[in-house]
Amino acid sequence: MGKMQARENIKVPDGFTDVVFLSDKTDLPPEIKRLFRQKKLTHRLLPLTSHLTIHSRPDLIGTVVIDAEGLNTSQNPQLGRIMECLEKDNIGTILLTRPVTPAIDGSSVPASDRNQTQGPSSMPLDDFWAQISVNLAYRKGPDAGIAVKSSILADASERLRSNRTAGQPGAADALDNLTEQLRLAGLVQRDFLPARLPDCNEAQWAVSFTPAEWVSGDIYDVARIDEQHIGFYLADAVGHSMPAALLTIFIKQAMAMRETIGNKYRIFTPAEVVKNLNLKMLGQKLSGYQFATCCYCLLNIWTRHLTFARAGHPYPILFHRGQPPQQLQTRGSLLGVFDNAEFVQHTVQLEAGDRLLLYSDGAESVIGRNIGSEQFRFTDELLAMNDASITEIVDKLTELAKNRPLDPAEVDDMTLLGLEIR
Repeated sequence: MGKMQARENIKVPDGFTDVVFLSDKTDLPPEIKRLFRQKKLTHRLLPLTSHLTIHSRPDLIGTVVIDAEGLNTSQNPQLGRIMECLEKDNIGTILLTRPVTPAIDGSSVPASDRNQTQGPSSMPLDDFWAQISVNLAYRKGPDAGIAVKSSILADASERLRSNRTAGQPGAADALDNLTEQLRLAGLVQRDFLPARLPDCNEAQWAVSFTPAEWVSGDIYDVARIDEQHIGFYLADAVGHSMPAALLTIFIKQAMAMRETIGNKYRIFTPAEVVKNLNLKMLGQKLSGYQFATCCYCLLNIWTRHLTFARAGHPYPILFHRGQPPQQLQTRGSLLGVFDNAEFVQHTVQLEAGDRLLLYSDGAESVIGRNIGSEQFRFTDELLAMNDASITEIVDKLTELAKNRPLDPAEVDDMTLLGLEIR
């Protein structure tokens, strides 16, 4: 008890910390401690309750590791809140639900045998380090000196640029070819977005899709389910570039708004949609320990009832003329983390002239941020748009985001999806 009480007084230092390890244990596992020492990473061991301390100065944290091994996630809803809080602060997070095992020399051991030796109940140390290195490289920028194992395209691009500078034959063509492949990948991703939005007499839509690079970690859709219902969502795969973009394609294909049984169909509730998507992501056993956020809404255009559920995503914003903007809040953990996660849905009655805005966290700087642990403050620019049409709101926010000064580490995909009740 004394050791734990002493740890409660530990504070995140004033200087930058590469890895914050959140755990209810009193010491780091020896393999992880040895890895941090070999890679010369600064690190701190803090109790799980210290995530609010991190929230107060997220700029001083490289990445966070959450030790969830042995914890019953159904009886510990705090884990979901911690993950959600860190995601809002744009901090790369690694969830450890199994022990990390030392790397095995692969020179004479086939990959299949290595996997059997380490077993499905453990995480290879190499994979653990790869995830840390990716998070730190993104957080600290290109001058961090971090060797990123899994950023294949980035490494290839950098090698080609170096060869091009050195005048090596074919380097220029290879770099142009890689750039063209990334451009085409971005076009393919856009093909998965709706070609047309289902504007009708009852509802008008507006959207802005701005990738940080050639491809985006955001995905959205607006689909007419039947004459009475429209389903729409915005999802954000944590991370950037190709890994996140590939996950968005999986999300698009896995998202099911209704099921057909014989000659009849049943529309899924928003809570069911999000829960089923979470189970599909977990069942896929995605490499890289990727997860995502999402907000799914179901609109009844006849009754103007809006039912919504979210999974770690920024709260939707409701604009009602003559009143300040309002966050529509409901609980829901991140996607792809917990198999027993619970998602709560709520229903609101919309009126003619109401506007609803979904957004990815790349738009937070022009929309608003949490002040302290609970209070949310909208930007003055957003408050000034309270009586504007949804098209004007989306266009103005996009222009503001385009012209804002940004640190390279703050660059993120940005998507806005808006609805106006006519």
